[in-house]
Amino acid sequence: MRYGIHIHNFGEYSDPRLLAELAYEAEAAGWDGVFVCDHLTARGPNGPEPVANPWIALAAMAIATQRVRLGPLVTPLSRRRPWQLASETVSLDQVSAGRLVLGVGSGTVIEQSFAPFGEEMNARTRADLLDEGLDVLTGLWRGEPFHYQGRHFRIEGAALLPRPVQQPRIPIWVAGTWPHRRPFRRAARWDGFFADVEGVDWLRGQIMTPDDLRAMIAYTRSQRPTDQPFDVVIGGHSPSEHSRAISFLAPYVDAGLTWWVEGIHPAFGTLSELRARIRQGPPAA
Repeated sequence: MRYGIHIHNFGEYSDPRLLAELAYEAEAAGWDGVFVCDHLTARGPNGPEPVANPWIALAAMAIATQRVRLGPLVTPLSRRRPWQLASETVSLDQVSAGRLVLGVGSGTVIEQSFAPFGEEMNARTRADLLDEGLDVLTGLWRGEPFHYQGRHFRIEGAALLPRPVQQPRIPIWVAGTWPHRRPFRRAARWDGFFADVEGVDWLRGQIMTPDDLRAMIAYTRSQRPTDQPFDVVIGGHSPSEHSRAISFLAPYVDAGLTWWVEGIHPAFGTLSELRARIRQGPPAA
């Protein structure tokens, strides 16, 4: 088991310098990963809120740390130019000395980060853009002349250098909402999944059942072309008391969980309270 924090980098958490400080404190406290969101806009109770660009924030966090895994949970590849993302991710992998994990999805909160900018709203098309984007992204990571002809993207002999530090490539986690199967079939081709369950509101402290998690794992494993291990990632809000948090997560660990990411979000407390939660360290046995 590994444990991370998932900082929702808007509002009070929109300052990249603060995010770098929190990443440093998380590493010192024994957490294994520090992750951020990738949204363009955010709204709070009083209206629009500032948002930190995830790539600038992650670069600052990489400089401030030495050990923790870093990455977006998740970047909506359906509204990103994959060649631009390839450049950003390689640079981040370089500056972090090979600690990037790339979380990807087809996009959420589309009313805030898609609709105002004329981005694709159709769910099936966004899923197709994600699949093609992954093909292009990983092809460009090879650092060799790359050709691609898809419905949405075309590459004619482009070669991007340098290559990622991590070989054969940067790990990819795919977001999915159970019981929708397509995201988990997609995740089966990569390195893990970051999962929710439809109708479960994690911002209200709700969490999927261990049986839900077992079903996701079994389905994803049945679709994998290899029997190599893969990461199983869920997140939310665990009890602040250490022994209660361990008991809370134990059924999920038994079900096959490999990463728990603790939500650092205003719904779960003030900045000072959540900073204290980070400094307390992970709910590890």
